Amino acid sequence: MSLLSELNRQILSCQDCSLSKGRTNVVPGEGADNADIIFVGEAPGWHEDQQGRPFVGPAGHYLDDLLKSINLKRSNVFIANIIKCRPPSNRDPLPAEIQACKKWLDQQLDLIRPKVIVTLGRYSLSRFFPGEVISKVHGTVRTGNGTVYFAMYHPAAALHQQSLKKIIEADMLKLPRILQELGTIQEKKEEVKQLNLF
Repeated sequence: MSLLSELNRQILSCQDCSLSKGRTNVVPGEGADNADIIFVGEAPGWHEDQQGRPFVGPAGHYLDDLLKSINLKRSNVFIANIIKCRPPSNRDPLPAEIQACKKWLDQQLDLIRPKVIVTLGRYSLSRFFPGEVISKVHGTVRTGNGTVYFAMYHPAAALHQQSLKKIIEADMLKLPRILQELGTIQEKKEEVKQLNLF
């Protein structure tokens, strides 16, 4: 069992906030242990709570389409949320719930060590960059602690507001170039290391 699988098993028995009392299933997240990209959403919805898997409802199907548009599958990335249990009636997560779940996402990020963290929606964005506004920073890159962050609207936003669909799709198309540039930077670092050996 991988360290990530073991961590996800621990998350399944979490009782750290009141959401644990009303859930059907915990939704730790899923994907590749060594993913270059992690997509971080807000919270599980009804479909996710039923299946114990992230992004499996209508917004999840749209996310699958977005991944396909850049030749990726779920198995190539890791998908998670800032909180691991569904809030009642899909209400917004409360600050105390986000805080209680913070350690789980932090540990997942430490184990996976992604090159890029894609924040999906305002709650995910504010988890990493408090005070930022999604409408102003979507489609832009930030860096912090050796990680690249890329802000996007939540896929569900396009389902409620059709005008956001083109924006979300255009933002998604920027990801391959970001990854390519990161790969180039990494290659240069490796070259410098090798040069220093001589």
